Amino acid sequence: MPGTPLATELELPSLDHTEPSLRGDRYRAAMAELAGDGDWLARNPFGFTVLERESGEFFLRTKDAVFPGLKIAELFGISDGPLHEEIVKNIININGDDHRRLRNLVNPALAPRAVARYRPAMRAFAERLLDERSAVQSCELIAEFAKPYPARVIAHVMGAPLADAPRLQDWSNWIQRQFDPASLMAERDRIETAVSEFYEYADALIEARRRAPGEDLITDLIAAEQEGERLSHDELRNLVLNILVGGVDTSQSQLAHAVRLLAEHPEQWALLRQDPHGLALAAVDEAIRYEPITPFTARITIAELEHRGIRFPAGSVVLVSAWHANREGLADGSFDIAAERGRERVLTFGAGIHYCVGANLARAEMQEGLALLAERVSSLRLEGEPTFGTPSGIYGLESLPLRLGLER
Repeated sequence: MPGTPLATELELPSLDHTEPSLRGDRYRAAMAELAGDGDWLARNPFGFTVLERESGEFFLRTKDAVFPGLKIAELFGISDGPLHEEIVKNIININGDDHRRLRNLVNPALAPRAVARYRPAMRAFAERLLDERSAVQSCELIAEFAKPYPARVIAHVMGAPLADAPRLQDWSNWIQRQFDPASLMAERDRIETAVSEFYEYADALIEARRRAPGEDLITDLIAAEQEGERLSHDELRNLVLNILVGGVDTSQSQLAHAVRLLAEHPEQWALLRQDPHGLALAAVDEAIRYEPITPFTARITIAELEHRGIRFPAGSVVLVSAWHANREGLADGSFDIAAERGRERVLTFGAGIHYCVGANLARAEMQEGLALLAERVSSLRLEGEPTFGTPSGIYGLESLPLRLGLER
């Protein structure tokens, strides 16, 4: 509309979320300072960052903005090969009727009731990892629990041999790096190799499940049918890849942050210990709110659109800050697993048609892991400073040294 200012013409606060030193306390301080400016919009090196819930939901839900995966592929010259195939067929880059059909086919396999059957195995994996430890001992949580636990869970969910869990973890870690520009520039060959290797592995696993169905996700997806529609082989293996990538690194990172927050807030740990099963899910949801491991969710506008009296040209890259949206409207936004947070859904898992397909699985996995830890670990404290990753991509921890007191 004539007279409506362009976003590119505005004077806005800015934050470079790709700055390598933006970690831990410095990251939190920068995010809090940005919120303190009172603006709903800021600049970043690629475009704009939305700092509030309502506007964040607008950009995540509008049909005039999509996930920029295809644009990233174009910018980096990814025009053929396994990584190109994976990007083009990734459900996050598929929209319209094709996306709706895929979601309708996959959603039942990842609904809360379907996910519940994996809970006994989740608990057993967590128990085994703790059984390997002595009563009181130093622990590097990332290597000794947060990494192997979700890898074993995803292997079980897929119907893969548990011995393959480390390979699945490694593939997930590398394939996830397609969303990090620095990794695409420096490590593209290794990312390509991971996609190719996983495709070969998934093809064999799918064929095995066609011959001998099991109680697993791949069997469910093979059988999925709605109004005569079935998944093609390529659709099936790419959905399995999406669930692998979304169910290992992300769960590992969010679980690690949850345990870190509980170690930093001993009164919260004591509260969880009083009622592990009653409060574990609340603790998971509070960690997802307070320290989102996807602090920025990207969209690119495919048409000029107007929002709040500002025009965004086609091709504008917009990042939605879950960190800010998840804190909006709270008189006390401190970490509190017993707080009544209302019904506002956090934006950590996104919103709209691309809301995380594996959210139910991730929450159940973290719930079972935290409940078991609260039952078995009498004391929990930091034994050194955590090593934080950067918030560009998945915001995780590289190390989390703890001192655990285990009950047998």
